[in-house]
Amino acid sequence: MLPIDGSLLDLVVDFLIQGVWNLHGWQLILFTLAVTHVTMISVTVFLHRHQAHRALSLHPIASHFFRFWLWLTTGQVTKEWAAVHRKHHARCEQAEDPHSPHIHGIKKVLLQGAELYRTESRNQETLTRFGQGTPDDWIERNLYTRFSWQGVGLMLLIDLTLFGAAGLAVWAVQMAWTPIMAAGIINGAGHYWGYRNFEAPDASTNISPWGILIAGEELHNNHHTYPSSAKLSVKRYEFDIGWMYIRLLQMARLATVKKTPPRLVLGSVRAVANEETLEALIANRYEIMAGYAKGLRAACRQEMQAVRARGLDASALQAARRWLHRDADRVPASVLAQLAKARAAFPTLDRMVTMREELRQLWLSRSLTREQLAADLAAWCHRAEASGIAALHEFSVRLRATHV
Repeated sequence: MLPIDGSLLDLVVDFLIQGVWNLHGWQLILFTLAVTHVTMISVTVFLHRHQAHRALSLHPIASHFFRFWLWLTTGQVTKEWAAVHRKHHARCEQAEDPHSPHIHGIKKVLLQGAELYRTESRNQETLTRFGQGTPDDWIERNLYTRFSWQGVGLMLLIDLTLFGAAGLAVWAVQMAWTPIMAAGIINGAGHYWGYRNFEAPDASTNISPWGILIAGEELHNNHHTYPSSAKLSVKRYEFDIGWMYIRLLQMARLATVKKTPPRLVLGSVRAVANEETLEALIANRYEIMAGYAKGLRAACRQEMQAVRARGLDASALQAARRWLHRDADRVPASVLAQLAKARAAFPTLDRMVTMREELRQLWLSRSLTREQLAADLAAWCHRAEASGIAALHEFSVRLRATHV
C-alpha cells in the first residue's frame, strides 16, 4: 500500500470534522432553526391545511417542493398523515381518537405522540376511510411511499457532507423537531392547556396567541372551531405565520385560498328576529356565543364585586366563574355541585346560563322546521330583552343586528 500524503490526510480529517461548509457553532444553530422552520411550514401548509382539510389549493411547483422536503426531513407518507388527522377531527376526544390526551393521557401524547401516529397509520381501515384524495401519482407510489425512510437517510448524508461530524447533531434535531412540536405539543398541550376563543365541541385550546415556533398550529382552538379555514388566527392580537406564507404563495400565484373564518356582519337592528337572523346565528354561532360568554363573565364580575362590597365570601362564585359559559358536556363532573350552588345563589347568572343553553339548542335541533326555529329565536330575544338583565338585553339587540 502506498503511504497517504500528510496534507491529504489532513484534508480528509478536516472534511470529516467540519464538512464542506465549515460553519461556526452559531451558524449551525441558525441553519438548524431555518431548516426545521421550513419543515414546520411544509407540515402546516401542505399536510395540514392543503391535504387534510382542503382549505387551499397549491400549484404543482409548491406542492412538489413540500412533498420532496417532507420526504427528506420527516419520511412522512402524505396519505397516512392526512388520514390520521382527519380521523382525529371526526372522533375528537372519543375512544377512537388516535391521540387525544383525554383518552391516552397527557404524558403519553407529549412523550409518545409520534408513536401514536405510527400505530394509527398502520390501521388500514383508517387509511381507506379517511385517506381519500391524497397524492397517488408515480413518484408518490414509487418513491415517497415505497421508500419513505430513505429520504431521511439521504438527509443524513447531506448533513454529514455539509457539516461533518456536527451534521449528525443537525440531523438529529431535524428528525426530532416534528415529532416533538407537532405530534407531541400540538396534539397534547393543544387539547390540555391554554386559552379558548370559542366553545368548540372538544377540548382544543390555543397554546399561544402568536403562532411562530410551530408555524401557527399553536392556535389550535381556532383551528378546531374552523377546521376548513386556511387562516388560523381570528383575533387582532393573534399571529399565524403559516398564513403569512400562504399569502406570499398567493401573491406568487402558487396558492389559492378556499376558505377563511367567517366574519360577523352587523347592520340595522331588525324589529324582530327572523329567518335571516337565524341563518346568521347558525353561520356565526361560535363568534356569537363567544360574545355571549363575554357578557356572562362581565355579569359574574359585577356579582362578585357586589358580594365583596357586602363583606361576604365570593370564593364559590370565583371558582364557578370558569365554567358558567361552557357547554354542559364540557363541564367536569367534579365541579357540577359547586356550579349548581353558585347558580342557585345568583338568579341572574342562573338565568343567563339557562338562556345560553336554550339559544344553543336552536342550531342543534333536527326536528323543528326553519320557520319554527325562527319563531323560537324571536321569542328568545323577546324574553332576553324583557329579563331586566343588561347583558342579556345588549346581546339580544346585537343579535337582531347580525346579518348574513
